[in-house]
Amino acid sequence: MAQETIRFRIRPDGRVEEQVEGVQGMACERLTERIEARLGSVQQRQPTAEAFAAQQLQDASSSVHVTAP
Repeated sequence: MAQETIRFRIRPDGRVEEQVEGVQGMACERLTERIEARLGSVQQRQPTAEAFAAQQLQDASSSVHVTAP
């Protein structure tokens, strides 16, 4: 089983960038939905290059940008 990783980057303007690695399919959204709900509203969801390749391999990752309310 691949290691599941969630990385956060907090920008000076308060934006939070979240990157999920090692999670299959849309499970990355289920994994992070409670965290995102507490951080604020999701402004943008952008699949990474690995996510597009993973659709064929059933292995996805994504990058999400969240801002606090």
